[in-house]
Amino acid sequence: MEIIKSIINTYLNNPNLLLQTIILIILCVLLKIYYPKFRGFMGEFWVKLELRKLPKDRYIIFNDIMIEDEKGTHQIDHLVLSKFGIFVIEMKNYYGLIKGKEFDNKWCQYLGKHKNYFLNPIHQNYGHIKSLSNLFKLEDKCFFSVICFSNQAKVDVKSNNIVTQVDYLKDEILKYNEVLINDDIKKLSNIVMCSNIEDKKLRSQHIKNIRFKINNDKNLEDNMTCPKCGNQLIERNSKYGKFIGCSNYPKCRYIKK
Repeated sequence: MEIIKSIINTYLNNPNLLLQTIILIILCVLLKIYYPKFRGFMGEFWVKLELRKLPKDRYIIFNDIMIEDEKGTHQIDHLVLSKFGIFVIEMKNYYGLIKGKEFDNKWCQYLGKHKNYFLNPIHQNYGHIKSLSNLFKLEDKCFFSVICFSNQAKVDVKSNNIVTQVDYLKDEILKYNEVLINDDIKKLSNIVMCSNIEDKKLRSQHIKNIRFKINNDKNLEDNMTCPKCGNQLIERNSKYGKFIGCSNYPKCRYIKK
């Protein structure tokens, strides 16, 4: 009790100290609330800087593109057009150890002893690529899926797709030098600009739809229903032990994490 009285008297006798403490508390609260958004903003910023290093006469870059098809809207973090292929980039600003496989439903972020599962971004990017393939009327072989993590992440992912970090993004794209697209790249660029959705309401609805799907998939899992195909989830056995998987295996390889 005496300690509390002493603290109160210190602040009463020093109004400036009280004001500085209040400001510090407010800043700490704001930092906790907005740090994820700030971190996401900086991640996208560093990717933009890295992509600007690509030769401007051979590559056309787009950031934050949203297009729509019969299945809904697709928000693409970064898009690089070139005669050597179209690079569809999904940015994940995660840190820690990232582990996963190409066909896993979810990947895992290890933060010390804590695990955080997130949807396999390759699957997410596949939907973007199919939509762009229809939009450009190009074959799938002309597209490259790129999953990019922050430099703070240690990536341990087994995949034939490009899974990299920001510092190596440009170099990964420049590895591809075989001409795959004979169309004028500027023509494809015009298609992107004409198809890009800039309406803030539609973009906000897109985010709401994603959140709804995530919550809906979680509810289906909790009720032992496969979010991917709708069949029952059952307990299965493997050489690594028991796990919960889809009863429609091998047609559906969904695994509950």
